[in-house]
Amino acid sequence: MALQGVILDVDGTLVLSNDAHAEAWVEAFKDFGYEIKFDQVRPLIGMGSDQVVPKLVPELSAEEGKGKEISAHRKKLIVNKYAPNVTPANGTRQLVERMRDDGLRLMIATSAKSEELSVLLKSAQVDDLLDEATTSNDAESSKPAPDIVEAALSKLNMPPDSVVMIGDTPYDIQSANAAGVDVIAFRCGGFDDTQLSEAIAIYDDPADLLAQYEHSPLANRKR
Repeated sequence: MALQGVILDVDGTLVLSNDAHAEAWVEAFKDFGYEIKFDQVRPLIGMGSDQVVPKLVPELSAEEGKGKEISAHRKKLIVNKYAPNVTPANGTRQLVERMRDDGLRLMIATSAKSEELSVLLKSAQVDDLLDEATTSNDAESSKPAPDIVEAALSKLNMPPDSVVMIGDTPYDIQSANAAGVDVIAFRCGGFDDTQLSEAIAIYDDPADLLAQYEHSPLANRKR
């Protein structure tokens, strides 16, 4: 079926924010008396708080009690302190413009909360180009569960084989594949090729995909 739409992850894909998210988690846990190291949380970035909190402190839940407070505190840190200072991935705006010019419908699918997303899109310098999104607010479980990608497909009203997702973490790939969607992966999120091996193609960043656009899965309209 011809490619009709592209589902876009944000963190690590359009904006170089994965380290900032890890730092926000470290600070949030520290403010509640927990010592979590950057190297503990960094590999988990790409998952939502519902997944991250119990993986770091098994007795906590992001849905209630102290875990919920830590998660809410982290969100405030991202919105007010970290996200405004992150930079776009190389070529982000140009790639989004190219896909739009190609007639592809674009839909964001992120584990971030909707309040975080608006700040992150401003930092990515594409807030004026992307106006359709699914966030963790639209899903019961965040990535690597398929819920957010399934919600994106529902909003697009397109079958999975007419859509591709662009992401940067193994959790994007797990989530999308479970929903029947292929993934193009970027290395700029900090994960290596072995972790991204289930993607149909891997590029350094948006600029790299744009440079090879005509030979990429995005140009193969008869997928």
